[in-house]
Amino acid sequence: MEKISVGPENKFCPQTLFLYGTYKEDGTPNFGLFCWFSYCWDGELGVMACIGSEKLTKDRIRVSKVFSANLVSESMLPLADYLGNTEGYSKEKMNIPIETERGAVLNVPVLKNSPWVFELEVKHSIPLDDSEAFICKIRNTLVAKELKDNSISVEERLRMAAPVTWIGEGQYYTLNCKALGKTGDWKYLFSKK
Repeated sequence: MEKISVGPENKFCPQTLFLYGTYKEDGTPNFGLFCWFSYCWDGELGVMACIGSEKLTKDRIRVSKVFSANLVSESMLPLADYLGNTEGYSKEKMNIPIETERGAVLNVPVLKNSPWVFELEVKHSIPLDDSEAFICKIRNTLVAKELKDNSISVEERLRMAAPVTWIGEGQYYTLNCKALGKTGDWKYLFSKK
């Protein structure tokens, strides 16, 4: 496959969407849409979340040091798109019908319709030029019960979770839930050469 040089770019490297939840100063929930999210290991599974520019969600994470990361499913996309494209400092942003509850371990708002939610505690914050990276400990994971039912295939559970991805082209995508094999299934192709 011939390559061309295009400079810094991450297109065609899909990122799963999450709605980050914090409480405002008055105790009401606030959510913002983000995709700069990945995992790390520091003696236990953790999360790296990067938030660019100044916004209310980042302000509240800095103050409280906790937030929820709510996986965006296909059914949640209209809500997620609204929350991601409405100014966070707008007092009217959260005046919408939205079902939330408090986290099970941390004082964070959780979206009832999200199939997979992390309750996160910030352990380190790394200020960058126009963003900030938060290294977090996962203090709890709230999961739709059916996603932990091992009598249902992984492919079917992935279809049920229906996570939405984004590749930086201004377009949302679903996952193709086709299994390609288990870890180690493909190594024989090289070990027999």
